[in-house]
Amino acid sequence: MSDAMQKVEGIRHLPVFPLSLVLLPNELLPLHIFEPRYRKMLKDVQNGQNIMGISFFDPSESSGEQPEPGTIGCAAEIHDVQELPDGRSNILTTGLIRYRLLNYVDAGEPYLVAEVEFFKDDPEDEDALNLLTDEVFGLFERIARAAFKLSGSRGAFPEIPRTDPEQLSFLITAAFNPDNELKYRMAEMTSTIERLGKLREILLQTVGKMEGDAEIQKISRTNGHGRKKIDL
Repeated sequence: MSDAMQKVEGIRHLPVFPLSLVLLPNELLPLHIFEPRYRKMLKDVQNGQNIMGISFFDPSESSGEQPEPGTIGCAAEIHDVQELPDGRSNILTTGLIRYRLLNYVDAGEPYLVAEVEFFKDDPEDEDALNLLTDEVFGLFERIARAAFKLSGSRGAFPEIPRTDPEQLSFLITAAFNPDNELKYRMAEMTSTIERLGKLREILLQTVGKMEGDAEIQKISRTNGHGRKKIDL
């Protein structure tokens, strides 16, 4: 059993915070808590297992007033709480594990409480998965190095964590910060290979341009006295 699954073991009902964003496992999410109902939720969560649900909900695109049963959300673990004098709070959370929202329960609270089912990706062929993971990681590292050069190469190049394939797929998705529609599709996938395949498409479309831009910027810093002639 994974660490994330152990942390939510036994949880069936989860306080739900509907937001117009998609949270992924291992993604950091700072929040500003100001509404009275969510202040109450924060206190209750802190007195419990320090975990709440973040469910994507866009009122402008929904006919209802809350996330629909069957939709995907992500449990968020609270790591830091800064209470302000007026009762508001700034908190830092991390995505823990995805869930399916099964139904709402009447818990007598001013905030939503849902019955949820936590899930991870399905088992897949390890050889095919590791081969694709290595390719996607290599592409992502090339993009990260190009971005480092474009930023002026200040400091040392940060080490990129090579996690397990499922977690790596979420890390790279979060790093690219796609629109909510694509990010939600990535969250609801239960195939790591499918998610990595989509990321491979995105990375292949990006890596060449970024490396080219980085090379042009490198030459421009030498006032044009590079070894390679660039026609602009």
